[in-house]
Amino acid sequence: MILEMVRANGAVSLRELARVVQTSEVTVRRDVRALEAEGLLDRRHGGAVLPGGFTRESGFPQKSHLATAEKTAIADLAAGLVGEGEAIVVGAGTTTQELARRLARVPGLTVVTNSLLVAQALAHANRVEVVMTGGTLRGSNYALVGSGAEQSLQGLRVSKAFLSGSGLTAERGLSTSNMLSASVDRALVQAAAEVVVLADHTKLGTDTMFQTVPTELITRLVTDEPPGHDDRAGTELQALADQGVQIAVAGASGGAAGQGSPGGDAGPARQQRRDVPLPGPRRQVPGTAPGLRPAASLGDQGTGPEQRARVADLRRR
Repeated sequence: MILEMVRANGAVSLRELARVVQTSEVTVRRDVRALEAEGLLDRRHGGAVLPGGFTRESGFPQKSHLATAEKTAIADLAAGLVGEGEAIVVGAGTTTQELARRLARVPGLTVVTNSLLVAQALAHANRVEVVMTGGTLRGSNYALVGSGAEQSLQGLRVSKAFLSGSGLTAERGLSTSNMLSASVDRALVQAAAEVVVLADHTKLGTDTMFQTVPTELITRLVTDEPPGHDDRAGTELQALADQGVQIAVAGASGGAAGQGSPGGDAGPARQQRRDVPLPGPRRQVPGTAPGLRPAASLGDQGTGPEQRARVADLRRR
């Protein structure tokens, strides 16, 4: 049944596999490991893909069913970074599409995008102006790519770029499996004063073929709380923080982040926030959106029991 699901969808999360086969994620993980040893599928962080997944990119229908609750929580939190009257760019992806649905309520907003899905989500928002790039339509993710898209972004300057991708590592930054998509994403980055990456925990520690945003250019990462057993994602988050990336962690309803996370904000997905402290400022980031405080240095956490416990927890992660 696991093989049938992977072959039908291209990529499936462990959580979804466990739900369908009605067993625990621990059992599914063991089965996936055994199937990988036989060369029948490849394990990816938080899920399984068809063999050769390093160079393969799943289509939109497959991606839209992966980590849906996590993407919703991430979009809820990321929307708080956008203020009235701003001009931003939003790249292609299922997570950025979720963000666009929430941006429809921001008055005076201008959104530049190469994604038909992002534009569609904002099409009926009468207080939001949508500017589409030119380019050639890439049907697998409904995005405009190629020289036409890149040239239309030349000379553009906006406050923030919101991007997603196929993988994110502290060593290499954000990456994707398609060369044309990567090239357009790099052009979007060049147009923005700040770069905000939206990536759920299944993408943390995953590296794909084409780098889009090196770590040093990422201002903020908005992600979800990794499962307690996911040491790889926790280690990657700390490594990103060590390199100066501001990190905000959103928890989906009923997820791990929703259990005892301090400072949670009420929202449609009962989103919670946990900001990972940074070891020191890397750059001056203008302004801070409501509900997202700047990450502080570990040295600024004080010496009380509460602060020492928080620092110890972060080091374990």
